[in-house]
Amino acid sequence: MRQLWAGIDAGKGHHHCVVIDSDGTRLLSRRVANDEADLTTLVDDVLELSGGGVVKWVVDLNSGGAGLLIALLADRDQMLLYLPGRIVYHAATGYRGDSKTDAKDAAIIADQARMRRDLHPMRVDDEISVELKILTSRRTDLMRDRTRAINRLRALLTGYFPALERALDVRNSAGGLILLTGYQTPDGLRKIGRAKLEAWLRKKKAYNAPRIADAAIEAANMQLVRVAGQDVAASTVGRLAHQILNLNVELRELDSSIEERFRRHRHAEVIESMPGLGPLLGAELLARRCRVILVGSVGIFIVAPIRPQVVTCVLSVCAAQFSAQCAVAGLLQSERAEGKRHTQAVLALARRRLNVLCAMLRDNAVYQPGPDLVAAAASGAITE
Repeated sequence: MRQLWAGIDAGKGHHHCVVIDSDGTRLLSRRVANDEADLTTLVDDVLELSGGGVVKWVVDLNSGGAGLLIALLADRDQMLLYLPGRIVYHAATGYRGDSKTDAKDAAIIADQARMRRDLHPMRVDDEISVELKILTSRRTDLMRDRTRAINRLRALLTGYFPALERALDVRNSAGGLILLTGYQTPDGLRKIGRAKLEAWLRKKKAYNAPRIADAAIEAANMQLVRVAGQDVAASTVGRLAHQILNLNVELRELDSSIEERFRRHRHAEVIESMPGLGPLLGAELLARRCRVILVGSVGIFIVAPIRPQVVTCVLSVCAAQFSAQCAVAGLLQSERAEGKRHTQAVLALARRRLNVLCAMLRDNAVYQPGPDLVAAAASGAITE
């Protein structure tokens, strides 16, 4: 039975496909638009070339512009392998020609798949995981926007009213932001006075209005000098405060949506049973499966100890690192005793926890703490 390898250099608007046989002979080289009709025609032509044999499709993207192609091949029950772009980049030095073209990359992808035995089939992600990927990516964008806005607000406020910047916790408290939507200058605060300011804050439903009013008036009384550019800076601070409050509302709504979808996922109970992994962190782990190689029957994320050259999903490790610090910090001592630095010890522990989580998902079993973990919890070394 004839076997073919179809290497695809995926892009946004177009893909390039090169098909080779077991001898490496090129049978087809075609540029196709990233549209269903053109992709369907390509699949039909390649299957016709195979004469009923096996075709292994290989792609260098597992999301984004390759999404339609992946869905189409899955719908046709075709075997699809993933070859990361960095492997293609390094492998290119072993092929003739210095120029980089889509056709050359597609041929390298096909030839590498023909020779390698370490590529794992990709699986189409379930609907909830794809939704979580979209929502968690959006949440990351919003968090970055919020951080930038807060930093900008604090920088402006420090420039013309440093006492108020020190008095307000705009990063963690909505009350300070509410104050800044209406009053941003020393003279404005002194003009309204403490009693009216507290009443205004209460009307705006600011938490702990008396304390905020006291701190704001005290800061205003500490500065009588007017700084150049104060009015424009104050106006900008007011707009930034509104923007941050709106971002806070959107983030709360997004977190609720993420949690609701996460709890509907078939792995939610197992993931959340791991100490330190809640709905948001669990959603991140499920979402990352859309961006990395799917390993074995579990297919959630890459675990570095599988193979030294395998790329580790950095976010998954960071997420597990965070949960490790929250849940099993007492076990770091054994890692440190082996001579590891703190960061190395935390990463080693995080990867151990990822291995445990993979086994839990494989067996569909909730987390059961071992004797050492129970003893550490009893001694107070672990806090959840």
